[in-house]
Amino acid sequence: MRKNLGAILLALSGFLLVVGLLALIWAPGQVKKLPLDVNSVTHLSGTVSKLGSDEQPVKVESISKVDSDASDDDVAVWVNTSCVVIDVDDAPNCVDDSDERLVSASTDVFATDRVSAEAVEEFKGLPDDATKHVGLINKWPFDTEKKDYEYWDGTADAAVKAVYDRTDELEGVDLYVYKIDIKDADIEVADGVAGTYDNAGEVWVEPVTGAILQQSQDQQRYLADGTKVLDLKIKFTDDQVKESASDAKDNVGKINLLTSTIPIVALSAGVIALLAAVLLILGNRRAGTRRDSGTA
Repeated sequence: MRKNLGAILLALSGFLLVVGLLALIWAPGQVKKLPLDVNSVTHLSGTVSKLGSDEQPVKVESISKVDSDASDDDVAVWVNTSCVVIDVDDAPNCVDDSDERLVSASTDVFATDRVSAEAVEEFKGLPDDATKHVGLINKWPFDTEKKDYEYWDGTADAAVKAVYDRTDELEGVDLYVYKIDIKDADIEVADGVAGTYDNAGEVWVEPVTGAILQQSQDQQRYLADGTKVLDLKIKFTDDQVKESASDAKDNVGKINLLTSTIPIVALSAGVIALLAAVLLILGNRRAGTRRDSGTA
């Protein structure tokens, strides 16, 4: 019986050590990688003023979906649609061009690295007319650092610096906060109409996953003569922050389980099982030697 138990423990130790090593070496590269089934809806709210009019409530719906057919093992192709609507008269999340409540509506297609979250400028899955993006776009990298990053601003059609500012906590989630400051960026305020653009923004990032839990913008757009045509202040809704925080907690828990808890437990248990197997096997050999000597 002891001989069989030793063999069983030896086999178990080998299994546990393999599991621990796989979890330690192989798992991080799998779990710290953007999945290809992402389909997220983000809601923001705030105020807007157009051409000096009184401030009105505004809501924003942004839908980001990975096109799994156009993506591959390393790169994800995203399709993002965004709609900004003046929130009066029970406005839906988006309206057509003929509705005066529409502030803006846009569609963007881009590609990002599934680990670093950096934009991939040239990729076979992108349409020929896709805008070339640079920097981070809709998330930060896994294992985000306390440093500055290049961040894509779709209004300016350029990468700007997202400057690490501080740590914060929202809904029980520890976050890194980055500031964005854009001044006098050249844009088209309407088709064929030149103007400039300012934006003071902040982005709250969960560092393990790189997920954005809160984002604020305080932006203004001007004609070339300095006339303000738009003043928009928006941030994630409270419900959106709570939902994003819940998702982040779940995802961080899964990553920590697979990359920390499982390897520690499996390797520790494997070593213990190996030592117990060795002791049992050696004990069996000594007992057998004694029996052989007694018989002689």
